[in-house]
Amino acid sequence: MLVGAPKETKDNEFRVGLTPATVAELTHRGHTVIIEKSAGVGSGLMDDEYANAGAEIVDTPQEIFARAEMVVKVKELQAAERTMLRRGQILFAYLHLAPDLVQTQDLISSGSACIAYETVTASSGGLPLLTPMSEVAGRLAPQVGAHALEKESGGRGVLLGGVPGAPVADVLIIGGGIAGTNAAMIALGMGAQVTLLDQSLDVLRRLATQFGGHVRTIFSTRAAIADLVTKADLVIGAVLVPGASAPKLITRTMLKTMKQGSVFVDIAIDQGGCAETSRPTTHSNPTFVVDGVVHYCVANMPGAVARTSTFALNNATLPFTLQLADKGWRQALKDDIHLRNGLNVCGGKITCKPVAEEHGLGFTPAEAFLD
Repeated sequence: MLVGAPKETKDNEFRVGLTPATVAELTHRGHTVIIEKSAGVGSGLMDDEYANAGAEIVDTPQEIFARAEMVVKVKELQAAERTMLRRGQILFAYLHLAPDLVQTQDLISSGSACIAYETVTASSGGLPLLTPMSEVAGRLAPQVGAHALEKESGGRGVLLGGVPGAPVADVLIIGGGIAGTNAAMIALGMGAQVTLLDQSLDVLRRLATQFGGHVRTIFSTRAAIADLVTKADLVIGAVLVPGASAPKLITRTMLKTMKQGSVFVDIAIDQGGCAETSRPTTHSNPTFVVDGVVHYCVANMPGAVARTSTFALNNATLPFTLQLADKGWRQALKDDIHLRNGLNVCGGKITCKPVAEEHGLGFTPAEAFLD
């Protein structure tokens, strides 16, 4: 198979879909790989490293899309890129279609087979291709939140860990999954007082054991959220409904009760965000203020630490990339139900039920394309 990786075009997105090590695995199996010139530079990966691994370096994204049977990316295709997709071509990337009707419609029109990292599942449970970026975003959240709390950033002027004689910051984390757990670990390590909410008692028990009682765990209800946001200096939204838009757990009314200069970091922004006031921002302009609360809603947080993120992502995607290249998408999806769960759009149809429901469009099971 001819596999291609274009340079990412989203604002300050420095990750890359394939590393030289992944290229070497593909070429070792007899596949051809083309990489857009300088695609890996933002992750510290030079063109000669790709060439030494067996890749052909090409000058333009147009050549990638024109030649590749499978396009491997990190972030969703931008509008100009979507016009280059071909019928029957494989797209393997993060898509986050539930909050993005325009992208969904464009992918439907393309006729391509679009496999979303974020809905591929695992036999052990969970979302193995979302996990590494959830780990990164979770660990970044207290860090960017601490910066936003600084006075010059518009925050309250509170140091997350405090100092002797001055109180530490109060950090509230909504959601105890991968991102929330990692956020709690870093916030605790920075010396903050951490409270974590989740609707699963099993999750709360796991967190209580993991953190030895140093993190306060509370069952998540709207009443609990409404009460706790009034006390928090930093709120981190880390909720996830696989494939669907994030629930709006923080209302505008709740926001008005928060401390002036407090900070809200919305890790769930890729899926639409978990506050009524959330809207996607970029690394170039990461924050905005509503009712005195600083919002950080960067939709590609892991791009800030591109080298770490690129290697972490490729470690997870490699087995699936090889399956798709070795077998073709139909056979690979037929053989692996978990990879099949990643198919979001195919042949002009939506094959992910939460996405179809979100947009009020028809749903066609993936199995319909595998005969």
